[in-house]
Amino acid sequence: MNFQNTREFAQELDRQDELAKYREEFIFPQVNGKDVIYFTGNSLGLQSKAAKKYVEEVMQDWGSLAVEGHFYADKPWWDYQERFCQPLSEIVGAKPTEVGVMNTLTVNLHLLMVSFYQPSSKKFKIICEEKAFPSDQYMFQSQVAFHAKSIGFDPKEAIVEIKRREGEHNIRIEDVLSKIEEVGEELALVLIGGVNYYTGQVFDMKTITEAGHKVGAFVGWDLAHAAGNIELKLHDWNVDFAAWCSYKYMNSGPGNASGYFIHEKHHNDTTLSRFAGWWGHNKERRFLMEPNFDPARSADGWQISNLPVLTLAPYLASVHMFAEIGMPKLIKKRDLITSYLEFILHEIDAEIEGTEFEIITPSNPNERACQLSVYLHGQGRALFEYLMKNGVITDWREPNVIRLAPVPLYSSFEDMYEFGQILKEGIIR
Repeated sequence: MNFQNTREFAQELDRQDELAKYREEFIFPQVNGKDVIYFTGNSLGLQSKAAKKYVEEVMQDWGSLAVEGHFYADKPWWDYQERFCQPLSEIVGAKPTEVGVMNTLTVNLHLLMVSFYQPSSKKFKIICEEKAFPSDQYMFQSQVAFHAKSIGFDPKEAIVEIKRREGEHNIRIEDVLSKIEEVGEELALVLIGGVNYYTGQVFDMKTITEAGHKVGAFVGWDLAHAAGNIELKLHDWNVDFAAWCSYKYMNSGPGNASGYFIHEKHHNDTTLSRFAGWWGHNKERRFLMEPNFDPARSADGWQISNLPVLTLAPYLASVHMFAEIGMPKLIKKRDLITSYLEFILHEIDAEIEGTEFEIITPSNPNERACQLSVYLHGQGRALFEYLMKNGVITDWREPNVIRLAPVPLYSSFEDMYEFGQILKEGIIR
C-alpha cells in the first residue's frame, strides 16, 4: 500500500477498518481533556467496558448465593476456568484439553519447570535468549541453584544465552540452531520468549522446537508478548509447554491470571514430576477428599488451587471478545497498522534534519508483531517525557529506546498520524 502522512488518509484507513468498532469497547485514560494515544498494550492492555460487567456478575452471585455460587451461579465457580479452554485453544493453536488458566506467569513457568527441567549431572543446561525478561533470568538462576547442589553440576555453566552478533539488535535463527547443536546432549531445556520484550523480535518457534527435540531436550516458551498478538500453533509445532500473562494483549487487568499450555503427549506421563494440589485432582472425584492424588488427564492436572474467580472474570470478558473477532482479523490489522506506524516514523525522521530514529525491531513482517522498538538517536528521555505530557502513552527502556505497540483491538490509524505530529512538535520545540 502507498501510505500517506495525512490525516485524511489515516481517517480513510479507519473507515475501511472492520475492527474499528471495537475501539468503543475500551476505556481510554485522558490527558489534557482528550483520549490518549495508547502504545503500552504490550505492558498493560486497556480496560474493556465488558470487564466491569463480568466482575459485577461474580459479585452479585457472591452476595445472593454465597457458597452456593460454586454450583448455582449463572457461571458456576467450580468449573469457571473451563470456559477458557475453547477460546484460548484458538488463540494459541492448541486442543482445548491442552490449555488452562491458573496463578501468574512466572509462578506457572516455575511450576512447569518442575515437570520439564529434570537435570542430571550430564544433562543440565538451559538455553535462553540474551536479554530475556528479567523475571525469566531470575527464574533460571533460582532453578539452577535449586538443583545444582544435589545433582552436582556447576550452576555457572548451566545457563547458556544466545547472543546477538556484534553491531546487531536481533538474534539470528541460525545462531539459535547452532547453539542448540553445540550444547547437544548436555541440553535439558530450551526456554525462550516467543516475542522478545525489548526488541519485539518474533522467534521461529516451530524450527527452534524441532531443533531442541532433535538433541533430546524439552522445549518451552514464555509467550507473555506473543499470546493474543501473533499466530501460534503450539500443538502442531509439538511444543512441550508454554505460559503467558493475560494483562498485555488480552486486557485482563494488572497482574492478572496466567494461561498455560501442556502438550497432550505429556498428560498421561507418570514419570514427570509435578507439584500437586486438589484442583488438579480428577474432577469427578475432587470432592471425595481422597488421600492420594489422581491427576486429571489433561492440562488441568497441573492445577493446584481453587481458581480466583474474581480475577478470572475480566479475563473471560476478553477471551470472549477474541473469540468473536478471531486471530486472523486481528493479525491482518496488526500488520497494516504497524506498517503505517513504521512509515510515519520514517517520514518524521526524513522531515527533520539531525534526527535519526533507528527501528531495532525486524523489518521482516514474519519476524515482528505489533511492537516497534525505536532508538532515539539525537534525542533522549526529554522527548519521551514530552510525548507523555502530550497524551502519547509509551514506555522508555534504557539506554535510549521507546517501545510503541499499536494494539489492533483499540488503536486507530488516525492515532498513528496524530502521534507523528506530536513527535515532530516534541523534536523541534
